[in-house]
Amino acid sequence: MHRAIRLLAHGTAVLGGIVLTGLVILTTLSITGRSISKFLHLDGVQGVFGTLAQRLIDTGVGEVRGSYELLEAGIAFAIFSFFPICQLHSAHATVDIFTSHLSGRANRVIAAFWEVVLSACLVLISWRLFEGMERYIGNGETTLFLQFPVWWAYLASFSASVVTCIVAVYCAGVRLGECVTGRPLMPQA
Repeated sequence: MHRAIRLLAHGTAVLGGIVLTGLVILTTLSITGRSISKFLHLDGVQGVFGTLAQRLIDTGVGEVRGSYELLEAGIAFAIFSFFPICQLHSAHATVDIFTSHLSGRANRVIAAFWEVVLSACLVLISWRLFEGMERYIGNGETTLFLQFPVWWAYLASFSASVVTCIVAVYCAGVRLGECVTGRPLMPQA
């Protein structure tokens, strides 16, 4: 079971990484295009290069249309894609000033408690994403520039959040098992 959960978490993280890399490239192209367009519109450049500058402007050099919309949807998906791997490896930020002096049993109980709380929060977030997706499916809202349905972004984030919930519930179960057995079943960060 652990192997399947690990593959699911790693696969989702790789997919999120691919999307994030694509968004970095898209943003770079958009910023570069906007900068070139602004440069070509300068009076001095228009005066020196005249028709060449205008020809470049006419080719459509500029900001990538709808890049903000794609960035907004893609970043939300990427964030939810990285949650499972972070959850699986207990890589969330922790403050253990007080707990580092507690016994192993006490630390296992605390870890299990917070895994259960975090799992409940992630399930709640996933449920609300689903509700939001249903609302946008119902009203047919689209993005301003690209005119793609808003619910598509919700669906992508919801899909990754379902994987997050699966991994989170699994981790909570393992941490509870560690409390019962008193031995580590999954490594800590």
